[in-house]
Amino acid sequence: MTKQFPEGFLWGGATAANQFEGGFDEGGRGFATSDTARAVKPEERKTMGGEFSSPMTLERLTFAMEDKEGSYPKRWGSDFYHRYKEDIALMAEMGFKTYRMSIAWSRIFPNGDEIEPNEEGLAFYDKVFDELNKYGIEPLVTLSHYEFPIGLVLKYGGWKNRKVIDFFVRYAKTCFKHYKGKVKYWLTFNEINILGMTGYLSGGLLFEDGKLHLDEMYQAVHHQFIASALATKAAHEIDSENKVGMMLARMEAYPATCHPDDIMNAIQKDQSNLFYSDVQVRGEYPRYMNRFFKENQIELVFEPGDEAILKQYPVDFMSFSYYMSSVTRHPNNQTPEQKATAGNLILGEANPYLEASDWGWQIDPVGLRVTLNKLYDRYQIPLFVVENGLGALDKLEEDGSIHDNYRIDYLDKHIRQMYEAIEDGVELMGYTMWGCIDLVSASTSEMSKRYGFVYVDADDRGQGTFDRYRKDSFYWYTDVIASQAANILNN
Repeated sequence: MTKQFPEGFLWGGATAANQFEGGFDEGGRGFATSDTARAVKPEERKTMGGEFSSPMTLERLTFAMEDKEGSYPKRWGSDFYHRYKEDIALMAEMGFKTYRMSIAWSRIFPNGDEIEPNEEGLAFYDKVFDELNKYGIEPLVTLSHYEFPIGLVLKYGGWKNRKVIDFFVRYAKTCFKHYKGKVKYWLTFNEINILGMTGYLSGGLLFEDGKLHLDEMYQAVHHQFIASALATKAAHEIDSENKVGMMLARMEAYPATCHPDDIMNAIQKDQSNLFYSDVQVRGEYPRYMNRFFKENQIELVFEPGDEAILKQYPVDFMSFSYYMSSVTRHPNNQTPEQKATAGNLILGEANPYLEASDWGWQIDPVGLRVTLNKLYDRYQIPLFVVENGLGALDKLEEDGSIHDNYRIDYLDKHIRQMYEAIEDGVELMGYTMWGCIDLVSASTSEMSKRYGFVYVDADDRGQGTFDRYRKDSFYWYTDVIASQAANILNN
């Protein structure tokens, strides 16, 4: 019997406006938090340096907005704003069934709180969706992906202010209505759990004392939960064909040993990660968070009706990013000699059984099967792998070729494990490989950290032609999609 993925499986790739689109000062777009993220220095690569993981102050924000000399690569991204037709044609050449992208909130509502949308911004995405439709590529659209209108930061203090819920719902309704018939798959917030760790890029939170304040971050997350639920309600009312998902940065953590304390520590790591999906899928706060809130002096403000909103409007499916796994050990069992590895905003002990990428992210294909089984057992709703990929230092050869066998090997092994999960009984909707065309890294704001099937000729300071070149992985993925992965599963 020939092994292959099921018919209707949504193969594709993923990008985000803040890292890919560019045109930050064109078409009426307003300033966004992502525009203030500087490129890190090479020595900071493995420490998750820069604005992504450090508290933002008003002084630093003001400086970044006025800085004309610094390097802020997310302002130009990969210039999709001017090259969308070329890029979508490349996706079609690979046979994409779906393309995950995001809409820049500040392109639709430049300051975030306007009554009427920016028509030029709406028109840009009309052109993008029409181009995708021409090739039969289904858009999967994230409404908020690591960017947030600066106007809402300066005027309201970001998501800690409940008023922002209304602004987001207005933005969401505008998109649902305007793009009705063009988009049916939606995600509300990208990696919603990251707000609980960083605060600024997706939450617009400023911390003047240079420290992250958990009470403000979790209050902001609560407001995003309510906003997401109300957006889900609106999506279903505006178009019954709409399907709305939540999106989690999945952080699979293995216990370092079979010591009971390490096992319990791994359970608690899982709870801190899955809290966000528990709320959005199950429609209520899990009881295990009561202790966490109590021990951290967090008292969330719930308005009357919040519990009912969460319960009545859960998401239709769950999507997540998966890049790596980590190892966790109870503090009582740790020794000074134990190494740490960085990746996707988590620190953990290095796993001696795994290799690591150029950026220190440990490569664990079987961990994806573990995650798929655990999530499906927990929620019993369709799952969607919307980010997975390998950031690496690719080399453009003189003849225009890029030999990225390391990326092919990474993706091959992860696709095989997705197939095994489907055989296990997991309901998996699709797979959108992250950064299908080279883009600026979310965590380090580098172009040097390349993910794509397509090479973009630009460096970390935006110097280059921005011309596109097909990598070896481009042709490999084309064959994977055409054969429903039979070309790799049966070898």
